[in-house]
Amino acid sequence: MVSRIDMNSDLGESFGPWKMGDDPAMLSIVNSANVACGGHASDPETMYETLKLAVECGVVVGAHPGYNDREGFGRRIIPMSTGEIERLIVTQIGALMGVAALAGTTVRYVKPHGALGNLVAADRSVADAVVDAVTAISPEMAVLAISGTALELAAKDNGLPTYSEIFADRAYQPDGQLVPRKQPGAVLHDASEASERLISFLETGEMPCLEGGTVKLEAHSICVHGDSPGAVEMADHIRQCLVDRKIDVRSFLDD
Repeated sequence: MVSRIDMNSDLGESFGPWKMGDDPAMLSIVNSANVACGGHASDPETMYETLKLAVECGVVVGAHPGYNDREGFGRRIIPMSTGEIERLIVTQIGALMGVAALAGTTVRYVKPHGALGNLVAADRSVADAVVDAVTAISPEMAVLAISGTALELAAKDNGLPTYSEIFADRAYQPDGQLVPRKQPGAVLHDASEASERLISFLETGEMPCLEGGTVKLEAHSICVHGDSPGAVEMADHIRQCLVDRKIDVRSFLDD
């Protein structure tokens, strides 16, 4: 059984008067916040408010860059060269770092969002572009990557602090990739089902796959998507299950 684990969530994904999720409630549960940087979602005020709340809750902050595609919420692949992706990532991380300075905190890690996150999980050249962007900003900045993916390998190969995550509310394929959201069963909505699957994984290191069988993964963090229906209830239920089993729930960046 794993003795320690982090919980993270994608937050700060509102835009202007349009609200996404319940960030204050999620920040009272999770240890790490992946904050949108103005690409797939967010704006300066949303970033600032989210970061200030994270400071108040003692939550570690990470950048959550994605495609500049608010209409598609960053879940569509936008054709770009690896150089363009590198500059996209640098710009979004830099924007969040500036707002973080105003909010009294620092950006300590990077986790790509949505379609870009899926692409860097599968394509080493794109993963290398993201790693080059992070390295250019700070070799001390960590990368939070989906377990067993190209981004995880690229970050490790380039000497960046690298941590692996699994998803509480997403189904898996046998190669460790996430099941595409459009496929039936790709997203888990039942908190008890998600918690039971997580506990089984933490005991065995084997994640059940949607079509049967399991895939071996590693994990320093568990993600619960903040935009999913019932996200707060699921996160709260999962955390309580972990605590009940004497698992130390704290940030993967805590010493």
